Amino acid sequence: GVGGGFSRAGAGCGDGILFANNEKATMQNLNDRLASYLDKVRLLEGDNADLECKIREWYAKVGPSCEPRDYSCYHKEIEDLQNQILCAAMETNKILLNIDNNRMTADDFRVKYEAECGLRQNVDADICNLRPVLDQLASCKTDLQLQCEALTEEMCCLKTNHEEEMSCLRKQATGDVSVEVNACPGPDLRKILEDLRCQYETLMERNRKETEQWYACKVEEVNLEVVTSSQEIESSNKQVTELRRQLQALEINVQAQLTMKENLESSLAETECRYNKYLSELQSQISCVEQRLAEIRAEMECQNQEYKTLLDVKCRLEQEIQTYHCLLE
Repeated sequence: GVGGGFSRAGAGCGDGILFANNEKATMQNLNDRLASYLDKVRLLEGDNADLECKIREWYAKVGPSCEPRDYSCYHKEIEDLQNQILCAAMETNKILLNIDNNRMTADDFRVKYEAECGLRQNVDADICNLRPVLDQLASCKTDLQLQCEALTEEMCCLKTNHEEEMSCLRKQATGDVSVEVNACPGPDLRKILEDLRCQYETLMERNRKETEQWYACKVEEVNLEVVTSSQEIESSNKQVTELRRQLQALEINVQAQLTMKENLESSLAETECRYNKYLSELQSQISCVEQRLAEIRAEMECQNQEYKTLLDVKCRLEQEIQTYHCLLE
C-alpha cells in the first residue's frame, strides 16, 4: 500500500512538474510531500529498529537458522550411555545363560536319576525273573538228593540181604550133621559171594559216579544259562543306558539351541525397538527443525518482501528528490 501510494504520488508529481505552469504551487507541493516522506521514513526506521531488535532477540534465543546445531558435546555422553546399555545387555545375557545352564544341569541330573531308577527297576525285574530259575535249581538239587538217598537205602538193603545170606550160609556150613558124600566138590560159595559183592559195589560206584556226573553237568548247564542270561541282560542294559545317554545329550543340545535362538531373538527385538525409538526421536527432532526452518523461511520471505517494497519506495523517493533538485536548480 505504501509503495502503490508513493508510485501514484510520484506519477502525479511528474505530471505536475513537467506540465504545471505555476512553479510556486509545485514547490509547495513538493515541500509538503518531502515533509510527509521524512515523517514516514522516520516511522519506518523506528519500525525497522524494533524489527531488528526482535530479530536479534530471536537469534539470541534460538540461534542462527542457517547453521546446524552443534551436538558434538552430547556425542560422548550418548556413547557412554550406549556402552552402559551394551554392558547391561551383556550382563543380562550372561545371567540368562547361567540360568539356562543351571536348568540344563538340573535336567541332566534329573534324567540321570530317572535312568538310575530305571536301571534299578530292570535289575529288580531280572532278580525276580531269576528267582524261578533258582527255585528250579533247588528242586533239581532236592530231587538229586532224594535219588542219592534212595540209592543209599537200596545199597544198605543189599548189604543187609548179603549179610543175612552170608550168615545163613555160615550156619548151614557149621551144623552138627556131618554128611559125607563121595562126590565131586561143589562150587565155592564164598568166592561166588565175593564176586557178587564186588559186582554190586562196582555197580553202586558206577551209579554214584554217573549220578554225580549228571548232577555236575546239570549244575554246569544251569550256571552257563544263568551266566549267559546275565551277560545278555547286562549288554542289553548297557545298550539301553547308552541310548538313553545319547537321547539325553541330544535333548540337552536341542534345548540349548532353542534357548540360544530365543535369546538372540529377544536381543534382536530389543535392539530393533531401541533403534526404532532412537530413529523416532531423531525424526521428531528433524520435524521440529524443519518446522522452525519453514517459519524462519516464511519470516525471511516477508522481510524480503518488505525490503523490496521499501527499496522500491526508496528508489521512487530518490527519483523525486532528484527531480526536486533539478527544479531547485
